[in-house]
Amino acid sequence: MTAVSAPGRVSVCMATYNGAAYVEEQLVSILDQLGAEDEVVVVDDASTDDTVARVRALGDPRVEVRETPVNRGYAAAFEDALSAARGDVVLLSDQDDVWPAGRVQAMTAALSGAMVVAGNLSLLGSGAPMPGPFGQADWRLPEDERRRFRILAALFASNVPYFGSAMGVRRDALALVLPFPASARELPDAWIAVNGLLNRSIAHLDEVVVLRRIHDHNTSGRRRAWRRVAVGRWLFLRMVAEARRRRRASPS
Repeated sequence: MTAVSAPGRVSVCMATYNGAAYVEEQLVSILDQLGAEDEVVVVDDASTDDTVARVRALGDPRVEVRETPVNRGYAAAFEDALSAARGDVVLLSDQDDVWPAGRVQAMTAALSGAMVVAGNLSLLGSGAPMPGPFGQADWRLPEDERRRFRILAALFASNVPYFGSAMGVRRDALALVLPFPASARELPDAWIAVNGLLNRSIAHLDEVVVLRRIHDHNTSGRRRAWRRVAVGRWLFLRMVAEARRRRRASPS
């Protein structure tokens, strides 16, 4: 993958499902950072509340809403949103967080030299750092993203804070990322990161790019039963193999 010198149009991809309580605040924090030619692609995964109505009530022509007739899960919704994105820079967003000022500018700049970018998170309201799964008080991305094998090993142990809501990809990276393989259906965040790592083209931002809202219905960051953890490890290895296959098959 070659770098692009000046990314242009920005697409923000969001999957929603019963997010009426928070989606308006999130969208306002995003739209405030976008230009007139940018877009937000919202794929609603058959919400049973008034999420779609609240999104449309914003009345912003930059927001495109796509509704699915049946619930297929957030990974499929994100995949649909990525497939529909038309921008040179594609940023991922959850429905219930808040973007701090400067996120779009920082991530767009980073994507001038990398196909994938990831940033850090802090907790909405308190501003406290994200706690880690192994007792870390401040769970942050590794400072040196070039240590890809060490990072892959830590990611295998679920000990790298790659959250899709804090990530972005350059348009030319979508040829590798899409379609999601079956092994990435539960781990789309890790799938995107693995592609960036194996292609030696991922940038880690020290900045906080997501203010994460913690509530009873978060879809990521939950503790999983040991059987699901074991399945996740197997799926991760399959993802790595598939990313390597696509890398070899991709034109240089």
